Amino acid sequence: MQKKLAILVPLIVFSFRATAQNETFYKTDKVGEKYAYVDVIKTYEKVAAKGYKSVDLFQKLGNSSYSQCELEKAAEWYTKLFALTTDLDPVYYYRYAESLRFISENEKADALIEKLKRKPKTSRKS
Repeated sequence: MQKKLAILVPLIVFSFRATAQNETFYKTDKVGEKYAYVDVIKTYEKVAAKGYKSVDLFQKLGNSSYSQCELEKAAEWYTKLFALTTDLDPVYYYRYAESLRFISENEKADALIEKLKRKPKTSRKS
């Protein structure tokens, strides 16, 4: 009995290993040497240039420009954002004010910060 068990256990183990190594590979057609890369921000800019306006679009464009230290562009996008709505998180007020200060529109930035100070504090849930 022990001989049969000693032979049976290794056969079972090796049979599992043999099936685990048997993989199927599928060959696909090669489209090209390079991967497709889409610059989302450039796409958003093209959409905005065609006249499409939305809070989400201007937030993304402004945030992208701000994070890349392109504060002049950020000021432009945040201006368009604030033209649509002022019901925004305080971070947008600060980024817009900082962008305005960068392009030497300090009075406008000060007015924006004052507007933020007078804005009623509400807890927003996202």
